[in-house]
Amino acid sequence: MPQEVFTVYIVDDDASIRGALKRLLKSVGYHAETYESAEAFLDSISMQRGGCLVLDIRLPGMTGLDLQEKLLLSGRVYPVIFMTAHDNPEWQERAIKAGAIAYLKKPFPEQALLYAIQVASLDGPASGRANNSNL
Repeated sequence: MPQEVFTVYIVDDDASIRGALKRLLKSVGYHAETYESAEAFLDSISMQRGGCLVLDIRLPGMTGLDLQEKLLLSGRVYPVIFMTAHDNPEWQERAIKAGAIAYLKKPFPEQALLYAIQVASLDGPASGRANNSNL
């Protein structure tokens, strides 16, 4: 019986980042879906299966941190890997307390993201093993 491919949901308002991450993840065997906003992701999750979120913190409208909180409150728990170009210690602390797998500062090495996704795929939702660096 074939093993199901792990899905990574990329939420970032920058189309070039979404495209680059999707290409990277597909090249190493992950299924990747992209969304330009937290709201677009929320509109699609009724049909979603498991996987993890690679989530930008600063998004127009609902922020990545707000999306993480909304998902947790609704019982839809996804492992979350945050990424940001605008680092803020308060955001980092909030993300980690909510169970983020990793907190990556842009630009980050591809291997840091791939390692965090591997942890997410093995540990499942809210493992509490957040990484606050670029690995």
